[in-house]
Amino acid sequence: MSARKFDVQKLSFMSMLAAMSIILVMLFHFPIIPAAPFLEYDPADIPILIGTFLFGPWAGLMLTVVVSVIQGLTVSASGGVIGIFMHIFATGIVSVTAGLIYRRKKTMKGAIVALLVGALAWIVSMVVWNIILTPIYMGVDRSVVLGMIVPAILPFNAIKAGMNCVITFLIYKPLSRLYKLEPHG
Repeated sequence: MSARKFDVQKLSFMSMLAAMSIILVMLFHFPIIPAAPFLEYDPADIPILIGTFLFGPWAGLMLTVVVSVIQGLTVSASGGVIGIFMHIFATGIVSVTAGLIYRRKKTMKGAIVALLVGALAWIVSMVVWNIILTPIYMGVDRSVVLGMIVPAILPFNAIKAGMNCVITFLIYKPLSRLYKLEPHG
């Protein structure tokens, strides 16, 4: 396959993944922690993680930024600029972390380790980013957000990261084979 044909195929597939991500958040988003209804689960990160595994961590980060901006200006507009940044931070950290690990070891074990480490990086980084940005978003004192860490922010991020990483793990290899973008093996 020529380099130009691969670039067109790669760009087309990445565009499809971005569109799928936006459609998924349109169709499926709901709060899972009653104490923090602004924290909504959605499966939009799954196509981004698939793109990360197929095309590498920087492609995953690029998908993250594009999808976050489009979602933040359309289907998730209530989160505003802070919502866009939070999505970029959360999905960006898992994409880059998991992508860097998986790029070095493209095996089932490598995928498991990549997604586990990526999910842990997501959870830890989102605690930090919530402490920084949620007081601004909610217009409350930082102490209010600190009180939400254990009952809301940690479990929400663990559930969202965990679900999206598990689903990615389960569907990645069949999808990569379907589109013949990764060798059968």
